[in-house]
Amino acid sequence: MSDTPFGFGLPPEEPDNGDEGKKKGNQGGQGGPNPFGFPGMGLPGAGGQGGADNPFAAMFGSMNPNDLGAAFQQLGQMLSYEGGPVNWDMAKDIARQTVSQGTSDGVKDVSVGVAEKSAVEEAVRLADHWLDGVTSLPSGATTAVAWSRAEWVEATLPVWKELVDPVAERVGAAMGSVLPEEMQAMAGPLLGMMRSMGGAMFGQQIGQAVGVLAGEVVGSTDIGLPLGPAGKAALLPLNIEGFGKDLGVPSDEVRLYLALREAAHSRLFAHVPWLRSHLFGAIEGYARGIKVDTSKMEEMVGQLDPSNPEQLQEALQGGMFQPQDTPEQKASLARLETALALVEGWVDAVVHEAAKPRLTSADAMRETMRRRRASGGPAEQTFATLIGLELRPRRLRDASRLWASLTDARGVDGRDGLWEHPDMLPTASDLDDPDGFVHREQMDFSEIDKMLGEAAEKRDEDGGEK
Repeated sequence: MSDTPFGFGLPPEEPDNGDEGKKKGNQGGQGGPNPFGFPGMGLPGAGGQGGADNPFAAMFGSMNPNDLGAAFQQLGQMLSYEGGPVNWDMAKDIARQTVSQGTSDGVKDVSVGVAEKSAVEEAVRLADHWLDGVTSLPSGATTAVAWSRAEWVEATLPVWKELVDPVAERVGAAMGSVLPEEMQAMAGPLLGMMRSMGGAMFGQQIGQAVGVLAGEVVGSTDIGLPLGPAGKAALLPLNIEGFGKDLGVPSDEVRLYLALREAAHSRLFAHVPWLRSHLFGAIEGYARGIKVDTSKMEEMVGQLDPSNPEQLQEALQGGMFQPQDTPEQKASLARLETALALVEGWVDAVVHEAAKPRLTSADAMRETMRRRRASGGPAEQTFATLIGLELRPRRLRDASRLWASLTDARGVDGRDGLWEHPDMLPTASDLDDPDGFVHREQMDFSEIDKMLGEAAEKRDEDGGEK
C-alpha cells in the first residue's frame, strides 16, 4: 500500500518550470503555500504591494485584474459545489492545465496529425493480425485511435471517476461521522462547506495526478486497467516517441510493439466479461475496508478554524484522515495484485510470442516494459496517491512464466480457456508453484455454468406453466 494514500499525502509537486509560476503568484517576497491552486493567489501574510497593514493588498496586490477575477470565480465554484465526493469539473480543468504546461522535459502536447493517425491504425491492424496466431481470443478493438494527451484525459476521466469515487466517498463519510447527530444538525452549513472544500481538494489532487499520467502513458491500458471506451485501441504518438527516444530501436518497431500490447489488453477485457468488474470490485473492496481514527479526527476538528481554509488543508496533509490497515484492505490488495499480475503476465507472454519471430527488438522491448511496470515512474507513483494503493503487477515475471508453461503444456486453447471463470485462474500460491498448477487437473466450469443455465431455464418454464 502506498505511503501517501488518496487525500492524505502532500499535494503533487509543481512542474519543473514551476519557478516561473511561483514568481507570478508570489512577487515581492516569500509567501505561504497555495492550497487551492488559484493562479497567482497568495495567502495572508505573503509579500506583496501594500504590506502587512493591508491584508487585501497582501493577498491580491501582486495579481493583475484578470487573475483576480479568475481567482474569485474559482473560489466561488469551489464553495458552491454540491456534487459527489470529488469535484470532477475542477479535476478535469486542472488535468487539462497540467497537460498544457508540458512534461518535465519540456515537451508540450500537440494535436495528432493525419500521418500519425494512419500509422497508429496500421500498427493496430498488423498487431491484431499477428495476435490471431497466438491466442484463441478474437480481436477486441473495433477501432484504432491516436490520441493527444488532452484527448487521453477527456476519454479516461469517466473511468477515473469510477475508480476514485468509492475511496473519496468513504473518506467523506468519515468526515461527517465525527460530530454527534444533534451537533451535525447545528453545524449543517459548516459541514456543507467542508464537503465542498474536500471535494475541491480531492479534485485538485486527482486532476494533477491524471495530468501527470497523461504525459507518460502510451495507450489506454498502460496501467493494466481499461481506462478508455470499450472497443477502442488507443495509442499516444507523442508519448510513444518519447518512450522510444533512447532505446536505439526503430520508431515503427516501438509503435508496433506497443500496439501489440494495447491490442492484447483489448482482447482480454472485451472477451472476459467478468474481468473488469473483478478488478474494479477489488478496488471498491479496498475502499470499504478503510478505517479512520475518529478520535484523532475529533481532536483535530475541535481545533480547526472554519474561517481558515489553509488550516483545513494542513490538517489533510498532516494525516487527519490517515487510514488504518485492516484485514479487508489487505485481502482486497492481495486479490488485486494477483489479478493484475495475471493480466500483465498473459499480455507479456502473448505479445512476446507474437513479436519474437518478427521484431529484432522483441527481447529488448519486453525487458524495457517489464522494468517500467515493475518499478513505476513518477506518474505511477502519483497515481498511487489517487486510491491509496499501487496498481503494479508485483509478480509479473512469475505470471508470465506460468502462462508460457501453460501454453507448452495445454496449448493456446487450454491456456486461454482458464479465463472462462475466475475460479479457474491461478492463485497467488500457484505463482509460487507454477509447475504444480500447470499439470493439475482443472475443473471445467463452462460445463457447470451450462448445467446451471439449463436448470434456470427449466425453472422458468415450469413456473410459466403453472
